[in-house]
Amino acid sequence: MFTMITPAVQRCLLALLVSAMVIASGCADETDPTGPINPGDGPMYTIEVTQGTANLGKIVLRLWPDVAPKHVAFFDARVAEGFYDGTAFHRCIANFMIQGGDPNSKNGPRSSWGSGGHRDKVQAEFSNKPHLRGVLSAARTQDPNSFSGQFFICVAKADWLDGQYSTFGEVVSGMEVADAIVRAPQDGSNNPLEKISMKITKNK
Repeated sequence: MFTMITPAVQRCLLALLVSAMVIASGCADETDPTGPINPGDGPMYTIEVTQGTANLGKIVLRLWPDVAPKHVAFFDARVAEGFYDGTAFHRCIANFMIQGGDPNSKNGPRSSWGSGGHRDKVQAEFSNKPHLRGVLSAARTQDPNSFSGQFFICVAKADWLDGQYSTFGEVVSGMEVADAIVRAPQDGSNNPLEKISMKITKNK
């Protein structure tokens, strides 16, 4: 014996199905990759993150010299000279990314954070490596060849950036720290109200 499903019940079932699909899609975007995005033995770096006197933890990166050698060389040189130490994560957007590394954010006015960089610029190195959660990519202006130090870490999949921004590394551990950064109370420009600072060292 078959039970008739009324149009009202059909609509309810469809709504439940759509809701379940949206929830599943959102969870997938916020799930850490099950393995390395670009397996290899590239150089590794540790970002120590603080907010005021609080230690928020460490984010460990592995860079991809086989994918973006110019970006990796630039990043390595800047770390060696302390370029990033004391800079802020100044742009943090939920379900997207955290951005930082602007030297203006060391001591400059908040209004200037996000507009600074190193005097040298790096040519784009676009690749087929996608912007998945945990991927490190190069921030730039409208000019594709304008990377000058600012970088961002994806906290969710951002595939609309693929082929337009240069990915050059990935997070090995510490995504929970990135998640804490993006959840911090912010102003209208997605800048944490209390400065979140970094110090980057190269692992031995």
